[in-house]
Amino acid sequence: MSFVHLHSHTHYSLLDGAAKINEIVRRTAELGMEALAITDHGNLFGALEFYKEAQKAGIKPILGMEAYIAPRERTFRKQIDGESTSYHLVLLAKNEKGFKNLIKLSSIAYLEGMYYKPRIDKQVLREYSEGLIATSACMKGEVAYKLHRGMREKAIKAAEEYLDIFGDDFYFEIQDHHIPDEAVVYPKIYKLAKEMGVAVIGTNDNHYLKREDHEAHDILLCLQTGKDRDDPNRMRYGTDQLYLKSPEEMYALFKETPEVYERTNEISEKIDLKIDFSQRHLPRFPIPKEEGNIDANEYLRRLTFRGAKNKYSDINKKVHDRIEYELSVIARMGFAGYFLITQDFINAARQRDIPVGLGRGSAAGSIVAYCLGITQVDPLRYDLLFERFLNPERITMPDIDIDFCKDRRDEVIEYVKEKYGRKNVAQIITFGTMASRGVIRDVSRVLKIPISAADHIAKLVPHEGAKPMPLEKAFQTVPELKELAESDDINMRQLVRFSKTLEGIARHASVHAAGIIVTPDDITNYVPLYQNSDHEITTQWTMNWSEAIGLLKMDFLGLRNLTVIRKAEEMISQRLGKRFRVDNIPLDDEKTFKLFGDGLTVGVFQFESSAMQEYLRKLKPTRIEDLIAMNALYRPGPMDMINDFIDRKFGRKKIEYLHPKLEPILEETYGVIVYQEQVMRITSELAGFTLAEADLMRRAMGKKKKEVMDEQKKIFTEGCIKNNIDKKVAQKIANLIAKFAEYGFNKSHSAAYALIAYHTAYLKAHYPAEFMAANLTSEVRDGDRVMTLMDECKKMGIKIKPPDVNYSQAHFVPLEDNTIAFGMEAIKNVGGSAIASIVAAREELGHPFKNIFEMLQHVDLRLVNKKVLESLIQAGAMDSIGTNRAQLFNNVEKAIDFAQEYQSRKQKNADQRSLFDMGSNQSSDDAMISYPELPEVPDWNTTEKLKKERELLGYYVSGHPLEPYKVVIQLFTTDLDPFRETVTDIQDVKIPENKKPPQILRIGGQIIDIRTTYDRKQQKMAFVKIEDFSHTYEVVVFSSVYPQFESILQTDRMVLVQGKLNSDINDNVIKLIGERIFELETVPAELTESLLLKVSKEQLDDETVHRLKVTLKSSPGKQKIFFEFKLNGGEPYRFVSNSLTIKLTYPLLKEIERLIGDENIKIKVHQA
Repeated sequence: MSFVHLHSHTHYSLLDGAAKINEIVRRTAELGMEALAITDHGNLFGALEFYKEAQKAGIKPILGMEAYIAPRERTFRKQIDGESTSYHLVLLAKNEKGFKNLIKLSSIAYLEGMYYKPRIDKQVLREYSEGLIATSACMKGEVAYKLHRGMREKAIKAAEEYLDIFGDDFYFEIQDHHIPDEAVVYPKIYKLAKEMGVAVIGTNDNHYLKREDHEAHDILLCLQTGKDRDDPNRMRYGTDQLYLKSPEEMYALFKETPEVYERTNEISEKIDLKIDFSQRHLPRFPIPKEEGNIDANEYLRRLTFRGAKNKYSDINKKVHDRIEYELSVIARMGFAGYFLITQDFINAARQRDIPVGLGRGSAAGSIVAYCLGITQVDPLRYDLLFERFLNPERITMPDIDIDFCKDRRDEVIEYVKEKYGRKNVAQIITFGTMASRGVIRDVSRVLKIPISAADHIAKLVPHEGAKPMPLEKAFQTVPELKELAESDDINMRQLVRFSKTLEGIARHASVHAAGIIVTPDDITNYVPLYQNSDHEITTQWTMNWSEAIGLLKMDFLGLRNLTVIRKAEEMISQRLGKRFRVDNIPLDDEKTFKLFGDGLTVGVFQFESSAMQEYLRKLKPTRIEDLIAMNALYRPGPMDMINDFIDRKFGRKKIEYLHPKLEPILEETYGVIVYQEQVMRITSELAGFTLAEADLMRRAMGKKKKEVMDEQKKIFTEGCIKNNIDKKVAQKIANLIAKFAEYGFNKSHSAAYALIAYHTAYLKAHYPAEFMAANLTSEVRDGDRVMTLMDECKKMGIKIKPPDVNYSQAHFVPLEDNTIAFGMEAIKNVGGSAIASIVAAREELGHPFKNIFEMLQHVDLRLVNKKVLESLIQAGAMDSIGTNRAQLFNNVEKAIDFAQEYQSRKQKNADQRSLFDMGSNQSSDDAMISYPELPEVPDWNTTEKLKKERELLGYYVSGHPLEPYKVVIQLFTTDLDPFRETVTDIQDVKIPENKKPPQILRIGGQIIDIRTTYDRKQQKMAFVKIEDFSHTYEVVVFSSVYPQFESILQTDRMVLVQGKLNSDINDNVIKLIGERIFELETVPAELTESLLLKVSKEQLDDETVHRLKVTLKSSPGKQKIFFEFKLNGGEPYRFVSNSLTIKLTYPLLKEIERLIGDENIKIKVHQA
């Protein structure tokens, strides 16, 4: 006879359930069961996913949860002796009403009843009990809990309450997991059931799929409680029986009472829940009364044509027809309200001067969106297609994602909450899962495997695209991981086994970065809510499931570059003395396109990776369309076409069209298919498809399923033949479309983002100091990024002045003479309020602070306290008001005491003046103040100063400890910039095949961190972090070479590392396997094979040449010297000196650099 599991936890019982939804459904089907309930702890996270998966597998889905019942009111938050803080109760939805009540109960639990767990009480349970079945749950159920503790009368009272609430839909639940306490309690429950006439069911408290998974589940409990596996006091379930058992196993457990087994089917038969995924629940947009009695469609029409008058000087037939067509589709699909809601909050943002993006995704293809101000890209100007955004042949909700200034995004969300009601708006949940690398680190922690070893093992997992490779595949394909899996070390074998079992399990819930749900009325009528420990409220269903149930989802994204643009605009406006906005700049600016063509795009949105810079130098963009195409091509797949695209632009490769009708579609991209919209145009123009049909074909072909593609190619070819196109030509075009259908990019998105890129490039070209200051401000917490930007400023001739209380603001700001003042907010421990007090005091004085005493006289000492002052001093921000940093640092308390006494006396005098001497002038008193002397203190040395700077800022400002070795790094290390890719806002571009770095690499820099550990053979090894002027590197030094270089591997040492590229280069940090390590000072002597010196007679006088000769002779050795002379502008002449060989020591190299400049020195490095 069949059995139904009615008490099952999935991985959405976070860090307690170890079964993923698809796996538990598949296992249920394998065991021959026809129905299954999931009952996660207090939540419905997985309800819709389970419903769909179960239906797909032919399993009847039963939706429920194991609720937490408060012993008193749900708002009562105290522990009472003899009571639990919450009791378990399983609730199952019989029908749609029951499911809606589950949604209400789970939401109330999180929003009102949270006390360790999300709780409801019996009062609210009674209110929302209709359509629900309740079972008494496990040993933590109220009846079992009280019977176990000898409180039989209280247990009976509890059971009577549940019976009163649920009637015949309340069941006692018994279980047998071979736990001693169960053997004591469940017979008592069975006996009580007979006395009270309550039906009993038999269940298993499923937490994992198979019996052998119990150890992995135990690891999960350790992660939940933060305990080690061997901690004797940690939480344990003490059984291996919490797995999804077969009907035969369940029958064996309850063969003495077979009715409890059979009754699970009775409950299943009571359940008739159907969830309607076809409904849409859009909020009603309030139409202004002054518009009269009109519907949403008419109001949308009015707003669109009003907007069109502003966007187009002439609403010609082309504009008018496109608007009419789009409005008709929007009306037919019922989305007028969606457009009205979207334009409303976007225009509200603009009215509040909150920067809004130009467009994102396919929405830029809509002229209605353009006229309403939702997007700022003219779809007619750039030939963007509405059907790519909203296809009348494919009924799906429109998806308009909006970029806002990162700093002010929350203001827009607040507006939406105020407009549509706080109970009708929520952000969306997202789940962090145990990805392959993360699960290795998590399991290692529980098994007490050293962090450094765990980190090393995790990093052995390679990436597939943007994500780490699944463990099953990684342990088969990576030799070192394969060795781990077969290791004799039991710890390692367990690490492999448990990690594979737990991979993909949900670990925690968090707030989605962008998603917002808006409903017509109370959101809990549609979706359950969750509240985290930070009191942030989100839906319990993820973005995809919230949309699937018909809810309006909108993405409010915070785009850093919009913040950069706005900050730059404000600084430019201040300099010009009038309002400046990038909206008004010309789109054919020669200086801007030259910047692109020169590849000077560090800081330019979407165009700043080194490979992109190289392509730009080849492309020499001359129009916006070139940037749109490059933005679309620079991503995995179409990247291979970039050189072909460039060659066609410059006529190095002939542009040919398979048919004349292709020319007007492809001429913009020099005959190359770049965009999805081009595929749609080709299908429409040549095969006679509507653009909507063409979009469906593009989507089908993009899936790369051979049978689907063959069918679509056949349909396309037949359409072409009907239009008198030769069959062979049609087939060739069909193959071309098939090739690019997957890789072609959305032109609407590319156009909008290329325009933002153009705006940032324009700012960099015309207002470099303001633009770089804005960039530095936006990246202030990212040390590596700040170093990159500061390095770029140096190349641009922009000087960065260190932070200084006498001219710095909170943010980076431009000063005169192409200089940027460091922002004080970059300094650790110095908050915004303290900075505001310093700036206000400085402005009030009307002149720079003369000394520390004058500064402290005028600031708020509650804000500018000892910690703040010490941080300012160590960061160099008070250099202008002190003799040296050490002296200021040692006298902070003395200065504060003086200022406190001054301020106290000043207040006292002010009080007296207010009573007796209203005409007295305080400023004359200030002028007579005598400041105390500061005792002489020797200053910190340069190394110590720089070290403290780095500690407080995260990077060096006033100098760099590597500066003396700059020439060594330039001449002896590998230029890795061509191989270093920046992960941009919308893409993760892998290193192209033709851009692979050389096998042997050399990096130079300062050791900033060393972690030593032991490998599997208990041999010492190390993980080393090295930093140069603008980048950080990670080096693994294995035990085979570690002893040889142990003495060099010390923090702050300046070293050169030679080695091979680690397979893991995917998280923006280049990683090496170190094979040889040198101190930078010894590198010239140890690694130089020969030296080339370029000597120009026009540049060098006879005396310099003589001194160079004398210098070279001062250090005899075995290294050859080549000279290259360039006489009278002719061809260079190169020869080797047979009489002069040297030993290139570090001092000798520095002297040569001083004489002829580092640009005239080339080194051939010894490879041994």
